Amino acid sequence: MNTLPEKKKQEEGDDSIRRGKPRTYSLRRRWPLLGLIILVLAALVGGYWWVFLHGRVTTEDAYIHADVASISSRVPGSVLSVLVHNDQSVEKGGVLVELDPKDYQISVALAEAGLARIEADIKAAEANISLVDSQIQAQIQSAQESLEKAGDEEQAKYQQMRELEKSRLAARAELTEAETNYKRIQRLYKNKAISKQALDEAETLRKKDEADLKALDASVQATDASLKASRKDIDEARTQLELAQKDRIKLEVQRHQLASLKAQGDEMRGQLDQAKLQLSYCTIKAPISGVVAQKDIQVGDRIKTGQPFMAVVPLGDVYVEANFKETQLTNVEIGQPVIIKADTYPDYTFRGRVESIGAGTGAAFSLLPPENATGNWIKVVRRIPVRVHLERPLPSQYPLRIGLSLEVSIDTRKHDRQPIE
Repeated sequence: MNTLPEKKKQEEGDDSIRRGKPRTYSLRRRWPLLGLIILVLAALVGGYWWVFLHGRVTTEDAYIHADVASISSRVPGSVLSVLVHNDQSVEKGGVLVELDPKDYQISVALAEAGLARIEADIKAAEANISLVDSQIQAQIQSAQESLEKAGDEEQAKYQQMRELEKSRLAARAELTEAETNYKRIQRLYKNKAISKQALDEAETLRKKDEADLKALDASVQATDASLKASRKDIDEARTQLELAQKDRIKLEVQRHQLASLKAQGDEMRGQLDQAKLQLSYCTIKAPISGVVAQKDIQVGDRIKTGQPFMAVVPLGDVYVEANFKETQLTNVEIGQPVIIKADTYPDYTFRGRVESIGAGTGAAFSLLPPENATGNWIKVVRRIPVRVHLERPLPSQYPLRIGLSLEVSIDTRKHDRQPIE
């Protein structure tokens, strides 16, 4: 038989068993509800990830950039006036700064005076060359005509001389024959073989032939003198022609001198153009439209060539540079859509497209690129800049300033590369 304390323990155990049965039954009924809740939450999280996070790469290492125009002077000078101030909007071609132009105006005046002098020398040289050319041409033509005329006269005298020589030879032969005949008749006359009349006729014929020969000799001498004169005229005409041709050579020298003057004129025109160009540089204009920034110039300052003193920021042509990890760029392509959130405007979303992907990591183009081949090496995930083109036009109520922080998300599921406008 069980004692009383043992019965009491048994009864307490039975009561505890009877009280525990309803609790186990209630907990078992709640498990399916908890599982359903967990499945719904997992579905919601998975759906959110699939819709909003799947196929996207995001970075907060992104900033607004622009191709800022650094303004400097192309000539040294003193600042005469400053027509803009910081944060002022300017249009392309608008005047920013004016330098004192007096020194450059003097340079322009000197160049103009030098050019006018050279042009006057050129005109005088051209007129002189034209006059000398006509004179030399006339001298050459006259010398050629004289030479031709003297040559014709020489040829005529030479022909005449030949004819006279032939006539003189014939006259000498006739005179010889007449003398021989006269001596023969004279002997016959001494012998009383012929009459006095025949002797007189033979003597008359001899004297006539002798006179003819003397006349021919005189003609030959005169013709020879004339021939020598013609040859002298030829020499003189040839000398005049040579002198005229030498003058033509001198004229060619003058033409070369004229060409040198014209070259000097071209050089002086270049100097004048350069002086005018430098004078125009005294008015410094905005190369692009934008907003003035970093102005560091005052009236009276002396500036040097290439010294930057302000910048023009084209806020209407800004772009985004986002630095993505190299592991994020597996599926990034040019033309993919981009969503941009600016910290300045948390309630507005900008949109754009991938314009280009950097040619290398930022570290590769740094002043001191990493030397991974030296010392101990630790792998570090690198970042590559991605340029994003913002959709135009940009909203005027949400202006973007260079350097603003952004959050950039690229939809890598899109593979249709649309052109950037």
